[in-house]
Amino acid sequence: MEVVKVSGEVRENLGKKASKDARREGKVPAVVYGIGGPVHFSLDPLAVRDLVYTPDFKLAELSVGGDTYRTIVKDYQFHPVTDELRHIDFLALEDGRTIKVEVPVAFTGTSPGVRGGGKLQVSVRRIKIKTTPEHLVDHVSLDISELELGQSIRVRDIEPMEGVEIQNPAGQPIATVEVPRALRSAATAEKKAAEKEAKKGPKAAPAAE
Repeated sequence: MEVVKVSGEVRENLGKKASKDARREGKVPAVVYGIGGPVHFSLDPLAVRDLVYTPDFKLAELSVGGDTYRTIVKDYQFHPVTDELRHIDFLALEDGRTIKVEVPVAFTGTSPGVRGGGKLQVSVRRIKIKTTPEHLVDHVSLDISELELGQSIRVRDIEPMEGVEIQNPAGQPIATVEVPRALRSAATAEKKAAEKEAKKGPKAAPAAE
């Protein structure tokens, strides 16, 4: 699992004014929870770029005030107009302590339905899991090598993982191989032609001379 190293400076002053001052200096107010009391600090927004602006799930090795924490990002806020990062929360990990996170879905194999002209339509890109840090994974895998046209792969199809509990409903579709309009039209035309031939009935045998 990829680990991003992040350094921060402890914030002595708290409150809205102190946060505003930190942002004015180009820093992002932050806090880490999980082990002991919360630790408030500020950091350079570039330091968390690879944690925030990515679909991947990563760990953060956080160094603040001489202490180092193994953490995950739990929440962050952006400015509603400028999209500037305004605040970020970290959760310190402790072995044996249960956590709930969302990790991305990774597909393996090649769908025969896609090879046949279908399109893989993904409806769920992240899965909620419940686990402990020692069993933490950065993704869940789904094998789509048997997924035909019109078929869906669901949460129940995720391979079981030791120490990991899937939180999404088992029947929730994750991806479907959609049948393109052209293929649907061709199939409909073929079906109508077959029905038309069936209505005609069998051809009469020629009369014997």
